Amino acid sequence: QRCVVLRFLKSPPNQNKTPEEILHHLQNIVDFGKHVMKQFFGENYVHHGEIIQLPLDFVRQLCLKIQPERPECRCDKDMDTLSGYAMCLPNLTRPQTFRFAEHRPILCIEIKPKCGFIPFSSHVSQEIKHKVCRYCMHQHLKVANGKWKRPSKYCPLDLFSGNKQRMHFALKSLLQEAQNNLKIFKNGELIYGCKDDQDCVSDWNELARHLKPFFFPSNGLVSGPHCTRTVVKELIHVITMALLSSTDTCRAGDMKTVPISQGRSYCEASAFNKELVRNGKHKLESSGLPRGCLLYKTLQAQLLDRLDIEGLYPLYSRVEQYLEEFPEERSTLQIDGPYNEAFYEKLLDLSLEDDGTVAFALTKVQQYRIAMTAKDCSIMIALSPCLQDECSEHRPVVLTSKSRFTFSVSVLDLDLKPYESIPHQYKLDGEIVNYYLKNVQAKEDPVMSSLFKENEDCTLVLHKV
Repeated sequence: QRCVVLRFLKSPPNQNKTPEEILHHLQNIVDFGKHVMKQFFGENYVHHGEIIQLPLDFVRQLCLKIQPERPECRCDKDMDTLSGYAMCLPNLTRPQTFRFAEHRPILCIEIKPKCGFIPFSSHVSQEIKHKVCRYCMHQHLKVANGKWKRPSKYCPLDLFSGNKQRMHFALKSLLQEAQNNLKIFKNGELIYGCKDDQDCVSDWNELARHLKPFFFPSNGLVSGPHCTRTVVKELIHVITMALLSSTDTCRAGDMKTVPISQGRSYCEASAFNKELVRNGKHKLESSGLPRGCLLYKTLQAQLLDRLDIEGLYPLYSRVEQYLEEFPEERSTLQIDGPYNEAFYEKLLDLSLEDDGTVAFALTKVQQYRIAMTAKDCSIMIALSPCLQDECSEHRPVVLTSKSRFTFSVSVLDLDLKPYESIPHQYKLDGEIVNYYLKNVQAKEDPVMSSLFKENEDCTLVLHKV
């Protein structure tokens, strides 16, 4: 009736927390959204929700009802049915910026954009990390481990480029191989995208059938492959315009802009980039993102990771060593909260001059956790068709060739990444890079160099060593 979402904590079996611990954990999540992430992303984009208490009988019935719907790989954790506490959040598959008419159909696109820059830190030990983005490298390891059947052609740097041609290519790639980076909902129901780690068959014809009434309400478009392509093209246009829009008047806190110019703005493994190379062009245009748009703000938060995990790990070890000696200091250092204004203030120190102190190391560790959170967040774009006379200047509107939509853009999945996950990140980074160097780059290098030298005569000269 209220069109809200209830979110419950989950934990491994036999690890039940007390109601007080559950309440504290949920309060931390709410505070982190309210006092920290709202500063980075702005008022209109972040919905931190509130904690409510529900009758235990209702919670138990709810748990029984949803259990059969949960994917098998998620059932290693149980929903909390003992405390009665839950988070109450707005349903972001619906537009947030205005009261909507109940009868209107609503379309929602959820995108997990991932990390939009290439590390420029001098601590990076493998040159490949300065050329190929983490996402593109990780794809190959995931396919090898059986998580996905095929690597995706999506590259986050194309989406974050602000160049419409590259953004369109990135979104088309996401639609072809959605994995868990893209989902589409119609009136709150999932109609496109993976339910879980499985072989997603992207049926564009089925998707076009769902979307056609949104984009071509008068039904003037014939069916068939041409119709499907046209509808998908309109969808990609709408998503691009919404992502580049600025629907938030609030400036993002006191964050100084982190310069991205140190790194390169394209990834050598991007299918878009490879296509340019094949066509004899070696320059990728990057138009840059409008400062007010959510992608820009997401990228700014991600760029708090200025040392890369390789530069960060020794600082994490420094904090760990200190905590071994003085375990009682853990709460003073605010590692597990409270996530208040004081916690946020400490994040604003962007200096990279290591004075050898625990304070410096801790600031960099906390900034890295924020960056990791921003690298894993999701963006929700909710669209609802509107008639010309209904669209006032107070509502953001995006136009297509035959229709117009009011829309809202929100960000979710903003729980702070655990301090304890840093060693795992360090290990995973090594695995991703080593797998890529051994199994992908070794095979690709001869191919790429032959593309550059296709029409040249080559002489091989051997020197005595």
